[in-house]
Amino acid sequence: MVEDNDTGSNAVWAIALMVIVAIIAGVLYFSGVLTRNKKDDIDINVTVPAAAPAATPAPAAPAR
Repeated sequence: MVEDNDTGSNAVWAIALMVIVAIIAGVLYFSGVLTRNKKDDIDINVTVPAAAPAATPAPAAPAR
């Protein structure tokens, strides 16, 4: 059998290859493989109000 190498057939294979490469590149990029591992410095200042004193005093220890 003779295999035809038409320009249209070559164009289809070229486009298919470009789509496959784009999909692989997208998966690698969005999964984080191609991006740098940059560490963001997050500075959070949390202020907690002081605990209010107890309304009732604690019972005294029993005498011995």
